[in-house]
Amino acid sequence: MMTPEEKRHDMLHSPVELLVCKMAVPTIITMLITALYNMADTYFVGRLDTVSTAVGVVFSLMAIIQAIGFFFGHGSGNYMARKLGEGDVKASAQMADTAAVLSLMMGVILSLLGYMNIRPLSQLLGATPLLMESTVEYVSVLLIGIPFVMASFTMNNQLRFQGNAFYGMIGMASGAVLNVILDPVFIFILGMKVRGAALATVSSQIISFIVLLVMSGRIPFRKPDFVLNGVIVSAIFRFGTPSLFRQSIMSVSFICLNHAAGNFGEAVIAAVSVVNKIVMIGASVVIGFGQGFQPVCGFNNGAKRYDRIKRMYLFCIKASTLFMMVFGAIVFVFAPQLVAFFRDDPDVISAGTPLLRFQCVTGFLQGIIIMTNMIVQNMGKTLLASFLAIARQGVFFIPLVLILPQVFELTGLQMTQSVADVLTAAFTAIFTVKTLRSLDKLIEENQNKGEVI
Repeated sequence: MMTPEEKRHDMLHSPVELLVCKMAVPTIITMLITALYNMADTYFVGRLDTVSTAVGVVFSLMAIIQAIGFFFGHGSGNYMARKLGEGDVKASAQMADTAAVLSLMMGVILSLLGYMNIRPLSQLLGATPLLMESTVEYVSVLLIGIPFVMASFTMNNQLRFQGNAFYGMIGMASGAVLNVILDPVFIFILGMKVRGAALATVSSQIISFIVLLVMSGRIPFRKPDFVLNGVIVSAIFRFGTPSLFRQSIMSVSFICLNHAAGNFGEAVIAAVSVVNKIVMIGASVVIGFGQGFQPVCGFNNGAKRYDRIKRMYLFCIKASTLFMMVFGAIVFVFAPQLVAFFRDDPDVISAGTPLLRFQCVTGFLQGIIIMTNMIVQNMGKTLLASFLAIARQGVFFIPLVLILPQVFELTGLQMTQSVADVLTAAFTAIFTVKTLRSLDKLIEENQNKGEVI
């Protein structure tokens, strides 16, 4: 492992394109493995019956847990990257321990609250009367793992922002691989069905948590350097709030989508669940690429190397847009076969194929949407980053999913995300131009001051 000074030199002087790719590979692998093990749940549980669609309904709960984990992880990680860019290792270490402890504590609190309100929670997530018992059964087991999931997301993001994404990948991948192995064992061999899927997920989450403790140097056990003060709390909120908004509104949008899909029957809910998992493969690459960009941006922002930030920002937009064009074209062609792989049910295939193809057509817009949101967040523009974070799923998607199905019925539901993406991209492009102009101004100021560019 590099020393902090060696890491800083690498982040500030290596070619940005190569550096972003190097940072992105572990995060992309982590995101893909996570998406694949979510797909494993869909595949194995899909062998049971339509009632097992409860697993898809609970996807929105996991999005909430991820949102809070990302709040602590991105909030602390951005601050840590800046401090490391400035050469302040001690402040970075204090932030890491404090945020990890807070994340674990918050997970325990939410788990207890979930158990106290398990049926109302299941109904809120979008469980229909037919799905209620299976959803409650799945959630009751899943709640055990919430503290471990939340802390794992926090520690993984901290490692990534420190430039040690490979170690975070090991932690997250170990649990994901275990989940894929345990799913068929618990579901079929032990005959535990939906409860087995939840137990496999929780077991893998606990293993990921333990491995991440090792990767982050917290095992062998050491006393956390827990320092709760105004600087640390404000930094977590400043840099983490956009992630919290982005992930939380995504959870709300999933809930709205589940409720809207429920009006067309359980097969449509199943189709939505399957399509979300397939689309997540492409989105995982783009998000992983952006997460590779973030630590490099944080280091260079701390060192005021705005010229490098601009170069990597444009590179990330181009690369992610090109990837999504290729990915979308392939998935569009094989959409029926992909849906059938997970649920070989004519009704599910019929509903899922157009839903998947609509999203393939506009998927390439994810590049500019995600990268602009991430750079604004990294630059510390909390209000703007928070607004951009909720624009896609909150400002556009949620109103559309309430309106379009009423006007165009099932077709309206199927086109909702694509319409939201077009509107979001057009809106985001305004701030893409403003961000580039802002970077140009900062670069010019540095040149006028005689600072090295």
